[in-house]
Amino acid sequence: MTGPVRRTRSEELLLARISAAAGREHLGKRRATYGAAAHTAHAKPVWARGIRGLPAFVRYGRRHGRLSATKGRDDARLDLYAQGMTIAVKGRILVVRYDTTSVFRTSPSHPRDPARVGTSCTLTDVTGERVVLSGGPDHDDAEQWHSEIQRGVIRSQLPSSLAALDRGERLAFGDIWLTSEQIGYGEVRAWWPQVRHLRIREEAVELGIDGRWHGPGPGVSGIPNLFVLSALVEHLGPDGAR
Repeated sequence: MTGPVRRTRSEELLLARISAAAGREHLGKRRATYGAAAHTAHAKPVWARGIRGLPAFVRYGRRHGRLSATKGRDDARLDLYAQGMTIAVKGRILVVRYDTTSVFRTSPSHPRDPARVGTSCTLTDVTGERVVLSGGPDHDDAEQWHSEIQRGVIRSQLPSSLAALDRGERLAFGDIWLTSEQIGYGEVRAWWPQVRHLRIREEAVELGIDGRWHGPGPGVSGIPNLFVLSALVEHLGPDGAR
């Protein structure tokens, strides 16, 4: 009988750091662990989380210690929890919360589900820093962790988005905006009873309004949490739950 595989000292220390980082952000129970390729990229200031990002920045790393987006991708360990995930890469532990992260698609759309993340994506951690995750020859389970991230973000952000709309707030997903009554971008706008579908065509958003497609809308790579937006359209349109 083969006994349990013993971890090395370095593996024990890494797991302890990961668990501590997840505990500080109250991510809940660990659900799964995956491998991936990753690198961080410079985030635009508008994506930062304000004052909340300052203590998290102090906890998780200094600016001069960030990875270079121009030096290729490094092997990373992804630990997925009930409320978020950690990304261990090149000696750093980045923490992502599903209720605050922004996920941007960086690969072509899935043929049967245009809002799906795909095989690579960019997401923001609790400090507002962006990290690019992808699969590859050595990481053949990318579809699994992408799907889990997508489900986690929808589960965390859809109820709060609907609550914000009920309070009369206006939500923005890149250049697309919506209220409890309307959705629009550029010169296109429609009342929810008119909206039938949202689709991706040639990597741009189109809205089906009263039987006609209106586009092109903004490119999908610039829309945060496209799958949350898609879920909102399904919920608020004439065939939705409302």
